[in-house]
Amino acid sequence: MTAPPLGKYLASTEKKVRDKAIKNLSVFLSESNDALSKPDMDKLWKGIFYGFWMSDKPLVQQALSVELADLLLSIPQTSSALKFLRGFWEMIVREWNGIDRLRIDKYYMLVRRFVNASFRLLLRTGWDVDVTKEYNDILTTSGGPLCPDIKVPTSLAYHLADVYLEELDKVCATSMSASSHPSPAPLHSLLTPFMLLAAQTPLNLTYKRIKSSLLDPLFSALSVTSHNEEHPSKRARLENVPEEDNAYPSLVTNACFENSSAEGRIDGPILGQKLLKSVFQLASQPSTRDANRRKMYALWKDYGDDDSE
Repeated sequence: MTAPPLGKYLASTEKKVRDKAIKNLSVFLSESNDALSKPDMDKLWKGIFYGFWMSDKPLVQQALSVELADLLLSIPQTSSALKFLRGFWEMIVREWNGIDRLRIDKYYMLVRRFVNASFRLLLRTGWDVDVTKEYNDILTTSGGPLCPDIKVPTSLAYHLADVYLEELDKVCATSMSASSHPSPAPLHSLLTPFMLLAAQTPLNLTYKRIKSSLLDPLFSALSVTSHNEEHPSKRARLENVPEEDNAYPSLVTNACFENSSAEGRIDGPILGQKLLKSVFQLASQPSTRDANRRKMYALWKDYGDDDSE
């Protein structure tokens, strides 16, 4: 499939021209059954990137970021949608360091919108195991935002860690309100990219950001229902961990480990322990950096059941 020649219109200095190009692109993507070639995808995303660059008013930026992210869901074939998503992340990683400080906030917003749309795409498939694996591959392989390669901008990974659970919780909330039997989100599968980065990153600050922004809040939320029964020594270890009451309520009440259709919903404390076991197992892998291995073992000990110590 060949993309229509929309690049120059998407990057036009005229808002009306850009708006019309986005609408034409949405129609094209929704009616196409085949994925774009890699060269065409790169050209398309370059045009989209600079079209968003030209948007200079907050309300325009907000509306455009939603419209662009929703393009992902307008593509009927999941495999083609994933290729479109891969094109987005490769473009973002490639162009990120060239974004100036006056424009960076709107690109942070765009990334957040695509994280949300990605979860909605996965939910549309019922959190299909193979689709989720392909999604993780997009994030973690060369060109992805969570690839351990030091050439990937760290601020991008930090932002993902900051917004990941929040956007997943939003999607779970929408799912629960729309269905009496929503598919639970496979937390271990969805966290795998961050777990791998935490194990393999050579940067201490990257590990700390993943732990403070994602792992600590998640394990605290999953264990909140059992806090009243915790052993005093465990409470003492966790007393300095920031925690908000009822954090990620929809996610905590509608999640599983890795297979939504086979497992069904798993209670938070039980799920938390299963996730901690996976942290321990990953820490034991030869590919995990020694410094990170020690930190992951400490994480496992801090949140693990006292009976396992």
